[in-house]
Amino acid sequence: MFLTVLILLVPLASGGDRPIMVTILVGAYAFIIVMLYQIHLNYFKPTNQITAVLQELIKGNYSVRAYEKTHYNVDKLGYAVNKLAFNLQNLNRQDKMHSRQLLTVIDHMESGIMLLDTQGYVQLINRKFTDLFDKTEDEANNQLYYHVLKQKKIYHSAQKVFLYEETIRNSIILEKDGQTLYIEIVAVPFFNESKELRGLVFVFHDITELKHVEQIRKDFVANVSHELKTPITSIKGFAETMLDDEIGDRSLQEKFLTIIYKESDRLQALIHDLLQLSKLERDEFDIELRRVDLSPLIEDSVTMVNDQAEKKGIHLILKVDNNLSLIGDEARLKQVMLNLLYNGINYTKENGTVMITAKRSNQWIEISVEDNGIGISREAIDRIFERFYRVDKARSRDTGGTGLGLAIVKHIVEAHKGSIEVESELNVGSTFKILLPAHK
Repeated sequence: MFLTVLILLVPLASGGDRPIMVTILVGAYAFIIVMLYQIHLNYFKPTNQITAVLQELIKGNYSVRAYEKTHYNVDKLGYAVNKLAFNLQNLNRQDKMHSRQLLTVIDHMESGIMLLDTQGYVQLINRKFTDLFDKTEDEANNQLYYHVLKQKKIYHSAQKVFLYEETIRNSIILEKDGQTLYIEIVAVPFFNESKELRGLVFVFHDITELKHVEQIRKDFVANVSHELKTPITSIKGFAETMLDDEIGDRSLQEKFLTIIYKESDRLQALIHDLLQLSKLERDEFDIELRRVDLSPLIEDSVTMVNDQAEKKGIHLILKVDNNLSLIGDEARLKQVMLNLLYNGINYTKENGTVMITAKRSNQWIEISVEDNGIGISREAIDRIFERFYRVDKARSRDTGGTGLGLAIVKHIVEAHKGSIEVESELNVGSTFKILLPAHK
């Protein structure tokens, strides 16, 4: 265009004006070029750059920024775009941080979590879920829930939630590593702000321990009822006999009264032990701590059981180091020793031996009560500290045992931050070993 104008206008000028005309046209051309270049720099280029930045923001790249040192209006637009990018970047960073925190919390929950969408596809599981059901994220995510977990109760729970849009509770039993696990299922629907169903969350609680505690409670109630029933039945039976029949034989009356007295004494011992065990198991139970000289305590305990040992011809052997001391409850520790000594005597045949040893072992005091009695079977060793468990029920009742002695012993030892263990062999004997922290 410039060349065309130059060709057309230059011939029209006279000979002396032609150089001036050419100079004016060249200057005008240069001015136009400069103006166009400035327009490009101040408007078109920043606008294209801002457009490119907006495209990156749409893609999710919030770290891009536009150049702001341009014409005033374009500069304001660039600043606004950069401010938008900065805010989006902060929101994205906070969203990722909250997502990581939420996932961390979910992953470290002690209950299994499975999140489903409205189509029944698994969107999220946590670590506990994978531990319970042996399913990896690849095996579960984006799969239909009834392909991941095939238990019918889970399927029925999900169907009820989708149908009624309310929380459903159920339970299942799992066999895992040779153990039976009791799992409580809670299926909870979740909604958006418009109250539209968006999916459901399965929560799996492992209630195996609660089931175990519940079973222990049931067994305890049944055992207490049984233990109380026996002496009460005897007392009631002999009392009715004496009331209904005219017993003139004084010796027979004394026999019946002796039985009633023994059964009532046994009943009193049982109630006493139950109260002791209940007190020991309370969370607020405290032992009275003071410095205890263990050597004389053990010697006193042996003296107290000596008469019973002599009746059976049982020889008590005492091997206790001097200067053994610890911080503990003297009365409770004596109760431990007496329980173990009476057990050793009761379960040892006539003319047997019971050996009591106590010594310092590094930072511990080791006490052991060893007998050569009837012993304990391998199957029973794990249960002897249970309440009311007896190795020999007939012998235990004959000697007035309540079945609570070893349970009391274990609680007292553990209250002193110690431990108790037993080694035994049938018809050879048993050794109860206690470790208690030594006093410095």
